[in-house]
This record gives sequence, C-alpha cells and structure tokens, in this order.
Amino acid sequence: MRITVHAVGRMKAGPERELAQRYFDRFSKSGPPVGLEWGGVKETPESRAQSAAERKRDEAGRVQAFVNGGALLILLDERGKTIDSAAFAQRLAATRDQGCRDLVLAIGGPDGHDPGLRSSAALVLSFGALTFPHQLARILLAEQLYRASTILAGHPYHRA
Repeated sequence: MRITVHAVGRMKAGPERELAQRYFDRFSKSGPPVGLEWGGVKETPESRAQSAAERKRDEAGRVQAFVNGGALLILLDERGKTIDSAAFAQRLAATRDQGCRDLVLAIGGPDGHDPGLRSSAALVLSFGALTFPHQLARILLAEQLYRASTILAGHPYHRA
C-alpha cells in the first residue's frame, strides 16, 4: 500500500524540514518489507479566500482532487480520534490487508479541515488535545509512520 502525505502549506528549509525528511527517509526504507510504500509529500498552498469557511472549502477541494483515484483518506484534525502508536500501526496493517492500494494522510491548513471533508474521511485522527504548528504535525506524522513500520516488523524501536 502506498502512503502519501498531503499537506496544506509549504515547509521551509530548516531543522524542522530536515527532521521530518529524516523520518520519512527511514519510513521509505522500513516500510516496503511490511507492505508499506512511501509515496512522498504533496504540498499545496494555503487558500487566500476571504473567510475561514471559504479557505477550508477551497483546501478541501484540493485534497479531494488528490484522492480522486480511489485512495483512502485519513485526516489529521484536532477533533479527531486519539489512538496509540500500536493501534495506528494495526490500522495501517488492516487497511493494507483489506487490499487498499493508496492511502492519503492529510494535514490541513491553519483553519483546519472542512466539515464535508471530515465526514468523507475513513478516519479523523488527532495527536491529542494540544495544538501543534503544522511543521511539528508533519514531524510527528513522519515519526509515527516510521514507528508503525517498525512495530509491524517487530523491530525494537518501539518499546511500549
């Protein structure tokens, strides 16, 4: 199963980008033995619409256009479900085992995700009640993808 991250906004060069890339690189190497292929990061610009609702709708349209080929969609959203790393790994494995070919994990813009997009997602996931800058959310997602692949491979990186 190919996993791609769709992110609203661009991550500028710097230590945050380097750290996210380090974990995505690790995932790209550890994922294939457990059936998880790294599809990369697709960045789209933040909407410049006047209202937050219009911005969310505009950004949702870009996400929907990206997943239109039948990819399964998981959104990262502060109102989402919180699960632990082992459950996240098992969710990825179950999705893979059900024959899903493409999975998109979407990080929204500063205003969050459009309610319609949230209702169409297979899972709305939260990293907790705290609010994180988008750069940190991308790092956390990259690390969790790497961690999930190591959990599925039985590697000792995850010591819970």
